[in-house]
Order: sequence, then structure tokens, then C-alpha cells
Amino acid sequence: MPKPLIITVAVTGAETTREQCPGLPITPEEIADDAARAFEAGASILHLHVRRDDGSPTQDKDIFAKAIELVRAKCPILIEVTTGGAAGMPDEERLQPVSLKPEMASLDCGSCNFGDEVLLNSLPQMRAYGKLMREHGVKPSFECFDLGHINNAKMMIDEGFADPPFHFSFVMGVPGALPATIKNLRFMVEDIPEDCLWTCIAIGGKASTLLHPEAIALGGHVRVGFEDNIYLGKGSIASSNADLVAKVAGMAKAAGRDLANVDEARKQLGIRAL
Repeated sequence: MPKPLIITVAVTGAETTREQCPGLPITPEEIADDAARAFEAGASILHLHVRRDDGSPTQDKDIFAKAIELVRAKCPILIEVTTGGAAGMPDEERLQPVSLKPEMASLDCGSCNFGDEVLLNSLPQMRAYGKLMREHGVKPSFECFDLGHINNAKMMIDEGFADPPFHFSFVMGVPGALPATIKNLRFMVEDIPEDCLWTCIAIGGKASTLLHPEAIALGGHVRVGFEDNIYLGKGSIASSNADLVAKVAGMAKAAGRDLANVDEARKQLGIRAL
């Protein structure tokens, strides 16, 4: 029997714009309101990016702190900050929110093409990120954009940068990285160590439609949100992230799989309450 489904919601990201998606939350207040609605729809983890007032991406610690404070005032959702930031950001900038000691943080597990840009993540960078996360008691989510990234994550595990249960995030469909196919998802699942949690991150509406039901059936977990996909259906832009969460919650119900609440997500991930 699969464990209850953990839905992560990535409400903002670094690339999506208001022109593309009118419902995109940008300010800390908007992010908190949207996160609370997504929580009510069934999400138990918030993957958090923040923006400046002009909508540009930033890793500014103070903006993260404000967003986290407002989110926690509205709902008990687990918070996973990004350390990927946006392509081209230096390590010092990308790592700023880790010092706020959220429950989780993403840890990119290798370099890859990212559209017309390159996302750089060397092994020394990964070790530095893992070391800081361990120092602050933050659980890493090993984000894998390609097949070889799993081996890098295994190296990090073998070198003691994380404690079990380990959590992998498979990012599929980024232009220039791993294509979003069922075959590739199954290969990724088979290649991680036993007793690990994994989350499917499908980029774009077509990839989400293909991979989310498969991830649910395989016993994995799912991330949704405007960072990854803005479409609720073909040609129909979602009005809020909660709509995307509700869609996956409906898939889980149809498949006979329960949703994980925050306490259940904490238990599966091995994260103690704050």
C-alpha cells in the first residue's frame, strides 16, 4: 500500500511572469495568501522562491524571512527554500535563505543546460551547500535534472551530507535536460537507493498530464505550481496554485490514494516539528 501522497506546491519560481500568468504571486503577502489556499487544497510542502517588487527573482534573505513569517502565520505547511535561485546567481546569493533554518531546501545535484542558459552545480558547490544545510539542520531535497545527477546525490549521501530518509526530486522536461517521459521517470525511480522518498517535478502542461498520474501510481509524490506549469488544462491557464493542487488531489482520490497532511509529511520525511 503506497504511503499518503505528499503534494509540494511551487507557487512562484524564478522564470514565470505576470504576463504569462496573471495569478502569479510576487510579493511576500501574495505568496503567503496563495500558499495558504494551496495548503487548504491539499499541499503539505511549499517550495519557496521570492521576488523583488518589480517581479525579478532574488535570494535576498530578508525577503525570504518576511515571506516565511507570513506563510507560517497563515498555515502550518512545511517550507522548502530554493538554493537554485536563478541561473547565473553566485553561491553566496543562492545560499542566503538556508540560514533562516527552514525545514527543507533544494540541493541541485549537477550542472545542465537550462533553456538558453546553463545551471552550474559542481561537486565542490554541492558539498558546500550540503555542509551549510547540515550545519543549520535543514533537510536537503536532492534535485536531479538528469540521470547522472542521481549518482552525484548518492555521493553526497555516502559522504554524510544528509540523514535518512533521503528525498529526491526528479525535474523532468527542462529544455536541454532530461525529457519528460514515463520511461525516464521509471529509470530514475529504479536508480535511487531503497526506502527513499521521491517527488516528480514535470515542467509544462503536457509533461504534467503524462507524469503526475504515473508518479501517483508508482508510489511517488508530486510537485505542482506556477514555477513548473501554469496550465490547468489544454489552453486553460490556472487562476491560482490551489487549482493545480486540487487537480492532483483529485487524481490521487481517483487512484485510491490518500493525501498526506503536514504531520504525515513530516513523519515520512523524518522532519521534527518546529
